[in-house]
Amino acid sequence: MTIETVRLSEKAKTQLILLKRKTGIQNWNVLCRWGFCFSLRQPSIPPLEKILTDSSIEMTWKVFAGAHPELYFALLVQRCHQDGLELSDKILTEQFKLHLHRGIAYLATHSKLTSIATLLHLIIDR
Repeated sequence: MTIETVRLSEKAKTQLILLKRKTGIQNWNVLCRWGFCFSLRQPSIPPLEKILTDSSIEMTWKVFAGAHPELYFALLVQRCHQDGLELSDKILTEQFKLHLHRGIAYLATHSKLTSIATLLHLIIDR
C-alpha cells in the first residue's frame, strides 16, 4: 500500500460541501469514494495538473477506503495498468489524486445531480 494520507484541495472541499447538500450524504470519505469511482469509470485518462491540497480535509487511506482498502487500491492499480502507466508509488499516488479530484468535480458540477437517487442513476445508467 503506497497511499497513506488523502488530502484535498480547497476547491474540492467546496465541491464536497455542495455534494453534501445535493445528496444528503454527510461523510467526506463516502463522497470521495463516489467521486473516485466515478472518475475511474470515465474512459479518458485524467489530465495531468498540479493539484494544491490546501484544504482542511485530510483523512487516512483506511478512512477513505472504509472496510475495503484493498479493493480501492486494486481498482487504482488496474486502471493505471489499463492506461499503460507505470505502477510506481509516485504514479499511483498522482493518479489517485487526479481521479479523486476529477470525480468530485464532475459530480459537483453535474446538472442532473440533485439527490442521492440521481447519484445512483448517474452511476448505474450509461
